[in-house]
Amino acid sequence: MKKEELTYEQSVARLGEIVADLEKGNLPLAEALTLFEEGTALMKRCTELLDNAEQKVVMLKKGPDGAPVELPFEVES
Repeated sequence: MKKEELTYEQSVARLGEIVADLEKGNLPLAEALTLFEEGTALMKRCTELLDNAEQKVVMLKKGPDGAPVELPFEVES
């Protein structure tokens, strides 16, 4: 499964595996760097998923003074 297809929960689980492997400290440098790169990509993916979820939950609307006001996201029926 591609990283772009992983759910948030799957990405976090994989990150946990990577951290555990790296913390053991017994990996060859090349393998540790590969895992580090994978972990970095997964962190970016998790951040994107969280940002998208936040945008779905909160909608920004201009208030009377022009400043943004947070309103709960309303699902259309």
